[in-house]
Amino acid sequence: MKTLRILAGTALAVLCIHAKAQDMESALSARQRNLAVIAGLEAKGDIEHLSSADREVVTVSAVSALPGCEPQLRSHVNGARNMGVNDAALHALPDVLEAEVGPAEADRLRGALAAVFGKPHTPVATVDFSIWPKGEPNTAYARYFTGNSYLAPMAGGCANVTFEPGCRNNWHIHHGAIQVLICVAGRGWYQEWGKPAVPMVPGTVIAVPEGVKHWHGAAADSWFQHLTYHTEVREGSTNEWLEPVSDEVYDPLPRRRNE
Repeated sequence: MKTLRILAGTALAVLCIHAKAQDMESALSARQRNLAVIAGLEAKGDIEHLSSADREVVTVSAVSALPGCEPQLRSHVNGARNMGVNDAALHALPDVLEAEVGPAEADRLRGALAAVFGKPHTPVATVDFSIWPKGEPNTAYARYFTGNSYLAPMAGGCANVTFEPGCRNNWHIHHGAIQVLICVAGRGWYQEWGKPAVPMVPGTVIAVPEGVKHWHGAAADSWFQHLTYHTEVREGSTNEWLEPVSDEVYDPLPRRRNE
């Protein structure tokens, strides 16, 4: 249930506030206890025993889930500050919402915080994880990625890979196999060594030639998901991981606002 997920994320946010946004690990250690407290609050429909500052955090979290309510969200961010919520705690809240609720809610709050604090903000295109699963953190291959990626095994021997905005894998080569990439959500890039980057949007299919140095990943302002599998696999096939894709290569790639 969306409301419960919002309040569950808020539980961690309230913990961060009490920890003055400086000891996230100790806050997370009490996660289950506080999720139970918030679940009880939802069932009772009563948050009166929370402090005024904590109630504002609950409100900010809830309004972050409502498209078209950006002016009200900015107002409640200011209200939270007036109630004593410190700036560090407010800036920690989007990461909590992203982990516990979703990227759209987190980005909506990041935009409100940027407006209140007079900072630039580039909206991020999100994806619906209820359609293509986000999966679990891709820890086994994390050393070959810039940014965070997630892996969801699928039927038939393929996998759904999710990239957060700005995430990309290192240059690499598939020896003895052809890799197939199918974009299913968001927006990303594929590039072969010595060639221009190719945009990937839902429906884009790329067959990566065997032995070709390349990389693929999300656009800077969008989440990105692609299915991947290997075909024409020969005995002894391997992946050769190479250097990261440098900022000099990645940063000039156009964003939506510049296209």
